[in-house]
Amino acid sequence: MTQDTAARTADAPPKAPGETTGGLALRRFGQWSKEQYPLYILIALLIFAGLTSDAFFSSYNLSNLLLQVSVIGIVTLAQFLIVLTGGIDISVGAVAGLAGVLSAGLFGGGNTLLAVAVAIALGAAIGAFNGYLIAYRGLEAFIVTLGMLALGRGLVYAYTEGQPVSPHAADFRTIATTAIAGVPVLGVIWIALAVAVAFLVRRTVFGRRVYALGSSKEAAYASGVPVKGTMITVYVIAGVLVGFAGFLLAARIGAATPTGGDNYEIDSIAAVVIGGASLVGGRGRVLGAVLGTLIFGVISNLLVLLNVSTFLQDAFRGALIIFAMVLTTVQFTRRRRHRTAPTAQIAHS
Repeated sequence: MTQDTAARTADAPPKAPGETTGGLALRRFGQWSKEQYPLYILIALLIFAGLTSDAFFSSYNLSNLLLQVSVIGIVTLAQFLIVLTGGIDISVGAVAGLAGVLSAGLFGGGNTLLAVAVAIALGAAIGAFNGYLIAYRGLEAFIVTLGMLALGRGLVYAYTEGQPVSPHAADFRTIATTAIAGVPVLGVIWIALAVAVAFLVRRTVFGRRVYALGSSKEAAYASGVPVKGTMITVYVIAGVLVGFAGFLLAARIGAATPTGGDNYEIDSIAAVVIGGASLVGGRGRVLGAVLGTLIFGVISNLLVLLNVSTFLQDAFRGALIIFAMVLTTVQFTRRRRHRTAPTAQIAHS
């Protein structure tokens, strides 16, 4: 039994003597519903947005909102994978920015497929480098990615000299300006990648290894999990996602800017946390990361519609991060008490 399987088994309430299957299902649904605070926060925000702004639920604004959250949503998926292992990546914004400027500027940006390949290859290479230092050299993820943050951002400014880089390919923006049945393609890509990541972590052996790695590296190693190989693979996958997001960011704007990806590290970590993932690893769901992304996107969009100062927008973001951390801490404390209560009862019996 893997660490994640054991955790899920422990979270599920046992069947009481004489309890029917329907009663057990209802009780488990009740427990599940108590843990869905990101969904309740999002619903409350949507209701508040509808009451305070007539423009919020317009088709134009909803389409714009989906475009705004799609790129950071893909970056959040990458951050989610890394957080599951107990790590953290504060270089995602710099890597996305570097991937964007190189995809738009390298080889003149005259071929869109080549631009995508450049962005993905760069992300994979940086992910492999970070993963190697963390998995094989035992360096702390925070320190490694902090260095990569400075390196990546410095390379961006050195390459662009502080000026936007415009690609020459006529179809460079096509993927960011196309819609399917009124739904932006960027949004479709984000949701498709979210489904793929969810399948990867919940339905594959690799995903179970990732959860086990985050729960306890020592226990995972003792269970035969290839800890180092799994770790570096996670960082490579995350790097591919971030690199691709960098290209999409440049495509959405129509040019790669030196400030592209700024604050993505903060936004992605905050979205993962408010989605219910544990920063110590081993716990979290892709749905939570998606909901966390939407929560921050709705708040940012609504504040703009209400003409709130950009400085206050940053303050709201910071307050929400603190609120999310408090909720997450309370939730995990309750879970630990729930799991230890039966053990304590047995010990006293």
